[in-house]
Amino acid sequence: MPDPKLEPLLRRIADSLERVAPAPPEDADLGACDAFVWHPESAALEAVRHVNCVDLSLLKGIDRVRDILLDNTRRFATGLPANNALLWGARGMGKSSLIKAVHAKLNGDGAGALALVEIHREDTPSVPRLLTRLRGASRRIIVFCDDLSFEGRDTSYKSLKAMLEGGIEGRPENVIFYATSNRRHLMPREMIENERATAINPTDAVDEKVSLSDRFGLWLGFHGCTQEVYLEIVEGYAGHYGLKAAPEALRAEAIEWAMTRGARSGRVAWQFIQDLAGRLGARLD
Repeated sequence: MPDPKLEPLLRRIADSLERVAPAPPEDADLGACDAFVWHPESAALEAVRHVNCVDLSLLKGIDRVRDILLDNTRRFATGLPANNALLWGARGMGKSSLIKAVHAKLNGDGAGALALVEIHREDTPSVPRLLTRLRGASRRIIVFCDDLSFEGRDTSYKSLKAMLEGGIEGRPENVIFYATSNRRHLMPREMIENERATAINPTDAVDEKVSLSDRFGLWLGFHGCTQEVYLEIVEGYAGHYGLKAAPEALRAEAIEWAMTRGARSGRVAWQFIQDLAGRLGARLD
């Protein structure tokens, strides 16, 4: 039998733990905000009041994929058929920035046109529960997963397949899925090659691994930028934020910055602009 003297002590401990524990995120109304983060542990959508995004006009060197994604998203927002999209390729070239910028652009054109729901890569097994939450909503919704990829024996990618194109219910009509990845097939190349080498039927093994990426109707590739495109990005940021720097000095410093990092990309350009603004005592508002 438990010691009755312990019960008051245990109750005080439990009460103390409840007081210090962080409150669970409040489940938000989908109409109350334009962006949300999915929390599978509490099956709640947390509202994001300010989305970290850049203006669509500042994304340089990706004109073709920008126009394709913008057109696809506009069709979806107006109730027309549209494809899920996988944005893959070089790091730092604006994949996730483009998704957020397109969302902001369309909501700027028509207030409340779309909601953006971010799901973290490690939470993809909870996709069916998220869809249940979103299926009855009157609003059209982009589900966004940044840096989507799978390693080793990870089989959680299978939970996405039913959402994209399959399952008895399939993807809700009011939901579209956008993901970014450095990998075109979302799997390491050696993982696919190992399956081919060890399987009794190599084609079946490879088909299983690449079938997820095949379910994205749009594959939009992002590639490393040239020096001129990199400088165009830098100059676009500098002009947008009103940074006072001589053009030749700006270009020389930007090139030196890229050389010290061994890369040219939109991300590197933004990091240079942050450094420049700090040195000039300017704010990036």
